[in-house]
Amino acid sequence: MSRSKVVISDYVWKSVDVERGILGPDVDLFPMHTKTEQEFLSEAADCDALLNTYAGPITAKAMSEMPKCKIIARYGIGVDTIDLDAATDAGIIVTNNPSYCVEEVADHTVALLIGGVRKTSLLDRAVRAGRWDVMEAAPIRRLSTQTVGLVGFGNIARHVANRMAAFGVTILWYDPFLKEEDARAPGSKVELDELLARADLISVHTPLTADTKGLFGDDLFRKMQPHAYIVNCSRGAVIDQDALVRALDGKLIGGAALDTTVPEPLPIDHPLRHRENVVINPHAAWYSIEAFAELQAGAPGEVARVLSGQTPVHVVNRKVLGRSRAGL
Repeated sequence: MSRSKVVISDYVWKSVDVERGILGPDVDLFPMHTKTEQEFLSEAADCDALLNTYAGPITAKAMSEMPKCKIIARYGIGVDTIDLDAATDAGIIVTNNPSYCVEEVADHTVALLIGGVRKTSLLDRAVRAGRWDVMEAAPIRRLSTQTVGLVGFGNIARHVANRMAAFGVTILWYDPFLKEEDARAPGSKVELDELLARADLISVHTPLTADTKGLFGDDLFRKMQPHAYIVNCSRGAVIDQDALVRALDGKLIGGAALDTTVPEPLPIDHPLRHRENVVINPHAAWYSIEAFAELQAGAPGEVARVLSGQTPVHVVNRKVLGRSRAGL
């Protein structure tokens, strides 16, 4: 049996022992720490599979220079850094890991939403600065009086809805690709303009696509309530950060909590930093010990399936099936 070559473009854990165990002894594994396709192509030109975390974007050019590559397996959920049409044209299967951190991102989102209402970060900073005055956070309204708007109603957003329903909030959601009867989660489907007009708390759950990049810009911020608080644990580029700064400066909205930004990390001198009504986390919503283990195991599991002639579980570009390089 001929040996297979698998390249890891980049990873953020201490070792690749998990990958070696899943892929087995008949696979030559080449772990790298790269940021661009130009860097990993030095090793990946003759690979049978590519494991990818952040390095990219991965373009049609890179795929043409990996003529043996059967699968590009992303460790995470988003695939906005991979040219899916080019992969399909090239016969390369693209997979992701859509379920590894659903609970964690939902929990983190809820924490930021409740923190936005209770202003816990603002009060913590005030105490650390030597002040002890609850009224620095005024006004605070009872959580059960709030309306939560979820933009995008996929798996994570539905978990958020289930959690927030326990607090007695009103839940609205907008998703042009989902029928209300198929949602199977608390809340009412509304159009986006109605959600923006009614929601006190808005949470962003859309994938990053050409249509959603910069979705939250000047126009949408003007449609929000002046006290509205927006949370983003999806993709940073869904929010136009320059427009967000203008909305905050103009008091069009009340505040924001961002777990994802553009770029990451956010520069020290960025105008979103050091604001009392803005919370910024370092893309941490996905993390738990359990999620980390599932993250590391998911992508090599898909590669192992393809190399053994099996169809992977989470194929993103399903149109490639039936004409893929892997014969699947």
